[in-house]
Amino acid sequence: MDNELSQERKENRVFWIEVEKIKPNPMQPRKYFDEKKLADLAESIRQYGVLQPLVVSRREYDVPSGRVVEYELIAGERRLEASKLAGLNQVPIIIREEPTEQVKLELALIENIQREDLNPIERARAFRQLIDSFKLKHHEVGSKIGKSREFVTNTLRILMLPDEIQDGLSKGLIAEGHTRPLLMLSQQPEHQTLLYKEIIYKQLNVREAEKISRRVAAERSRKKEEPIDPETQLFQEKLSDALGTRVFIERKEGRGKISIEFFSDEELSALFNRMRELYERKEAEEDIAENFSI
Repeated sequence: MDNELSQERKENRVFWIEVEKIKPNPMQPRKYFDEKKLADLAESIRQYGVLQPLVVSRREYDVPSGRVVEYELIAGERRLEASKLAGLNQVPIIIREEPTEQVKLELALIENIQREDLNPIERARAFRQLIDSFKLKHHEVGSKIGKSREFVTNTLRILMLPDEIQDGLSKGLIAEGHTRPLLMLSQQPEHQTLLYKEIIYKQLNVREAEKISRRVAAERSRKKEEPIDPETQLFQEKLSDALGTRVFIERKEGRGKISIEFFSDEELSALFNRMRELYERKEAEEDIAENFSI
């Protein structure tokens, strides 16, 4: 009993050590830091110091020159990086017994999720690492981080997206909500890539992206029931390329309609100008051809 109390007191004591002696947690799931938030934390640390100690494990080993003491970070990577940025030489730490690799990952993951520090890709990869490395099920991962099984499953689906889209999500070019309509087009990679670019360049919100995704999915279903003829498909592609937006053509018994998508008054005006430019260019080409023939 006394030994347990002694160990508990020891583990709760705060020590001060040099920042360069702390090694990063090799199981840390986070790869990117928000530079502005990190700079803000560094400024706060300059003014008030590190208010919450970092948690580390301690390891000793012998080398030819003597005995070396090494510390490995368990929790507090953001505070450590901000302390370095603030120019601190020492930081407060609490020493814990060295945990297993699984516990290292769990602790880093839980801390980051609670602070909402992980981007969606980092979170999904951390879930995948827990599942693959330690044979955990989705509900077990969820119970460890206080989330539902559905949350874990839906997060893992993000890793089904192409690398280009995952990279854009990591960099904040699209929001996590945009992944739902993008995943709906997993069986249509050309449309998926086009929608991804439209989200970025046209600044589509999630609802607008879902509307497009549902329409493309419905169009695909319609094509299965009534396959579109090659000529109409070719016209759709040429018009889409010429106007820089999605174009749908419906033909039936010599009649039909053309649908051209736009998402703002400015885009409608740009489409009108683009069609006028194409018309004027065509007229100019016809004039040149006529004069040349004369």
